Amino acid sequence: MPTRRRIQLLACALALTAIVFGWAAQSTTITHQLVIDTPQVKSARYRKKRPKPTLGERAAKIALSAVGVPYRWGGTSLASGFDCSGLVYWAYHRLGIEVPHSSYALFDVGRAVRSSRLRPGDVLFFSGLGHVGLYIGRGRMVHAPHSGLDVEVVALDGSHYGSRLVGARRIAAA
Repeated sequence: MPTRRRIQLLACALALTAIVFGWAAQSTTITHQLVIDTPQVKSARYRKKRPKPTLGERAAKIALSAVGVPYRWGGTSLASGFDCSGLVYWAYHRLGIEVPHSSYALFDVGRAVRSSRLRPGDVLFFSGLGHVGLYIGRGRMVHAPHSGLDVEVVALDGSHYGSRLVGARRIAAA
């Protein structure tokens, strides 16, 4: 049998063996050598799992679902509208966390957070403590601004809110 035919038969036999035993076979055309590698399969227990969303992240997501709802003084629902503290109250209430429906009272809830350490769901307070919003990440917040406007997302930088920020609080589950 010619040498070339033997090499082809040997390659076919090794490839068939590799298929049967689950090996990955790969031939190189220049040297006619057969390279056999074991498959690189990661075990299921080593797969990276997504971390469970934090309480604040879930509250921020809930508050974002209210974007476009009209402002209404004293409002705490999608149907009737929201005022600024009503939006925060509603978002956390949906998660089973009771917070006051007052921007002034909210300032005493949770723990203080520096503006450089903000995380989604942190309650932002503005000069005079008469207005609050929920931080959603990337320098933005969701809030119910005032009569005549709807719940909206704004960037802190580039708006008058950034310069009026006086504090932030992180709400924790009880």
